Amino acid sequence: DILSLSATPIPRTLSFALSGLRDISVINTPPYGRIPIKTYVAKFDKAIVKNAINHELKRKGQIYFLHNRIGSIQKIVEDLKKLLPHAKINFLHAKLPESEVIERMEMFSDRKIDVLVTTTIMENGLDFQNANTLIVDNATLLGLSQAHQIRGRIGRSDKQAYAYFLYPSRKLP
Repeated sequence: DILSLSATPIPRTLSFALSGLRDISVINTPPYGRIPIKTYVAKFDKAIVKNAINHELKRKGQIYFLHNRIGSIQKIVEDLKKLLPHAKINFLHAKLPESEVIERMEMFSDRKIDVLVTTTIMENGLDFQNANTLIVDNATLLGLSQAHQIRGRIGRSDKQAYAYFLYPSRKLP
């Protein structure tokens, strides 16, 4: 007998299960003490972004804003600062020097950053119990398993978590 455990969907395991080569069981409930994440899919709207961030800030929480384009991440930060001048906003991506990545992670951990605008680098194990809102800009650029993995970065406490997967104004395929 083989027991395979995974926190994320793995295509090979799924393929084995669907072909009947391997049995699979799925855990559909969150761990004890956690609440299922409320997930929304919507057309990008600044009002949704503003309301989601303000709601989390009122709860004294933090927000991940995923924007997976390094070239335009600073513009997104500027736009968010105009939209939410009271919020402490900074960014993180893999092309920053390691010392800056560490510094910004510590700032987020110490709650010196309310909104962390980040690329998919955040899917690599950033676990902060106080980060309970995720906003994904242009979610159409993510695959389903990647979106699931990224959504798993929030909801790590007993507070309600919210995930917003936003798509551009054009129609979804």
